[in-house]
Parts: sequence; C-alpha cells; structure tokens
Amino acid sequence: MMMLQDGSVQLLCLTASSGVPLFTRGTSRQLPFSVIGSLNGVHMFGGGQGVVLSCCETEGGGKVVWRVFQDSVMLIAVNGGQQTGCSSKEEGVCLQRLLENVWNCMVMVLGQEELVNVRNVERLKRDLRSCFSLIDQLLEDKQEGILGNLTHCADSLLPPNPTLLQEAVEGFAKAADSEFGCLMVHGRIAAATEMWWRLAPQEIVLLSTLIRSLSASGSASCDYPVFLPQGSPTVAHRLLRFQLLSGVDVCVLCGPSPSLHSAESGLVGRFWSPLVETLRDCLAVGERCLPGSVSLHPDVLAFLLINRETRRSVSCVRTSTNHPLGDSPLPSRARCWELLKLFYIFSVTRYFSQEETVCPPPEERPQSGHAEDFVLGFSHQPLRCYLVTEECKSYGLQTPQHQLFLLTPVLVPTFALHTVASQTLLDLTGATGF
Repeated sequence: MMMLQDGSVQLLCLTASSGVPLFTRGTSRQLPFSVIGSLNGVHMFGGGQGVVLSCCETEGGGKVVWRVFQDSVMLIAVNGGQQTGCSSKEEGVCLQRLLENVWNCMVMVLGQEELVNVRNVERLKRDLRSCFSLIDQLLEDKQEGILGNLTHCADSLLPPNPTLLQEAVEGFAKAADSEFGCLMVHGRIAAATEMWWRLAPQEIVLLSTLIRSLSASGSASCDYPVFLPQGSPTVAHRLLRFQLLSGVDVCVLCGPSPSLHSAESGLVGRFWSPLVETLRDCLAVGERCLPGSVSLHPDVLAFLLINRETRRSVSCVRTSTNHPLGDSPLPSRARCWELLKLFYIFSVTRYFSQEETVCPPPEERPQSGHAEDFVLGFSHQPLRCYLVTEECKSYGLQTPQHQLFLLTPVLVPTFALHTVASQTLLDLTGATGF
C-alpha cells in the first residue's frame, strides 16, 4: 500500500453482496478502483472457501482490516504504515474499533433499516453524505483529551458544583418530557440523568461525538434526528441541543414534543439563567477536567482514569510539573496525549481486562483474542503493568472498579511508580467520588 502515506488511514465502504463502492474517506490520495476491487475480491473469495478474512499485513508495513455488518455493508480500513508507535497487533485493534465506530455512526444517522435493506444504491450513497463529518472526526481523532472513541467510555469533566448541575439537568429533561438529559462542557459530560447513563457506552460516546460536531457548527440550537444503534436502531429520537455558553451545551433525547422553539424560549432560560456563574466555573476547570480542590502528585505528567462500573473516564495532561532544570526534556502536551493512548492500547491488548474495552469481531471472539500468550497460562487477571521508554515511564493499575493509566518523567524511579499510581488513584477517587 505504498500509494498511501505512512500512518494515514483510508476507509472504504462497499455493499457486502455486490462490492459496489458507497464511499471512501480518509487521505486525500484515494486508492485506485482496481485496488478497492481487489480488496473486496480477496475477502469474497475467502468467504466462498469458508474462510473469514479479517486482517492482513502488507510488505510495506501497512495493515488492512475487513468487517461485514449485518450481511449488508462491508467496511475496510487501510493503514499506509506504522508511524504511530503501535505494534501490528495493537494497530489491528485500533482499526477494528474504528470500523465498529463508523458502522454505529452510520446507524445513528440513517437507521439500521436503510443500511440493511438497500433498495436504491445511488440514494444510499447520497444519504451517507450526512455521516461524513462524524466519520471524518473518527478518522482524524485530533481533539486532545477525547479518548472515548478508543475506550468506549464517556469522556467526563468533574465540575466544582456537581449537585447544582445534576439537579438542573434532571429538571430540564423532565420539563422537556424526557428522561435523557446531558450537560457537556468542553466536549465532555459534566452531568447527565440516570437514563442517559443507562444508554449503551458506545451510544453515549457517539452521541458525545455528534454533539461536539453540532456545537462546532456554530448554531445556537438544533433539532437532530438520531437512532440509537443498540437501543433503538430502527426508530428515530429527537436530539435537542442548546448552547448555553461558548463551550457549554445542554441536550435532551425526546419524542415529538416539545418543539425546538418552545424548549428554547420556555425552558432554557428558566433552568440555566440562574446557573450562569456555576457554568463559568465549569469552563474554568478547562481541559484539566478536575476541580481545583483535587491535587495530584508532582510526578504525574498525564493520566487516564476509567470507572469500569459506570463506563466513564476522566483524563488530564498537566501543563507543568516540578521538573529540575537540566534534566531530559518532558514530552510536549500533544505528545503526552499520544503516549497516553499508546499505553492504554498496550495495556488492554496484553494484560488488562478487555471484554469491556476492546471488542474483536464476532468471528474472533472464541479465540484467545489479543491477550499476551503468557497471560493465557494463568487463571488470574494482571493487576499492574509498566513500560519504560526514552520519553517517559508509564504505569497501569487495575482494581475491580477502576483502571488507571499514568505517565511520569523518566527520572522517577521504577520502584516508586506503584506508590505514585496508588496515591493518584486515592487522590482522584477520594476527592471526587468518581
């Protein structure tokens, strides 16, 4: 796949039965039609021989991943080369997760019926254009601190005054004849109703992606039809979104009523005008995602904390730490986010529980999956892992309720990593109840 740039990903979508191309997204330099046809043909040939082709590697270091959904749509992800720091196994997991997200994104926008029972291919091609902005977000994955597309945990922000916001979200949703309400700050969930949290984790993540996209469009409010890929794949709901402040949005999932105008004129001001200063306090939290009352160990460069029970996550890269002059330079902020993702992938593809985090395609589930070979010989789950590189040291800690992934400077002694991680977990959960 030398026609793709190293590290670039191209997404191909075809009809599963006939191989008709529906769209391609990704790199500006698209694969030739002959190559697309060959990728589809080799998969169909394998299927005819009773073999399911799910992934392969190219001589140039690229990777190709296939996935057929509902015997109707085939998605193919093509990676031009490994420039991300991932091993081939880890890259395969990321591409499988990408295909899963893209399919569910298509279902969320168009509904499963239109994708499974294709009556007019040309019309489907036109309808799929409405998914492109979301699919491009999934492919680019450029927003720092947003990890839900990878973890399938809801990216969260822990506000300074959670009780006030929780009461306001619940009251606003009830007044809108809905049980599903959510407040988003800086693209992360700051508060939500109980029924919003009961949605499938992947639905929450994709709804958050959609809300960020709608917010970026600049509109003050919108009424957008959505299907829930697992909860309601054939019946659409209405997603009402209102911008309260720049960077703050409130949303509800509802039925035919209320109208967008009546909700905007009669409900938004009543519930949120008294909380303008509280919302500004949330904005001030910024990408730290933690209230100022939470203090972190000085050796923490970055962390990702996942609550395994609620499927929520909070993450942070610190802009400054106590770092002696003359030492090796710390990774940049952007590089820390990248390293945090890489360490998460490294951990869940080798050691930590992955049944909730990384889902292989159905045909691969009976196999051993992506677990490290030596782990298969033990009946217990690893609870800790660490990785030492030239840029930083990384430590993972797993408990029945949480997973913590931590980055520290290289100079932190390896034997001290467990102490730093344990203290960080205690500081975060003790101060916020997360």
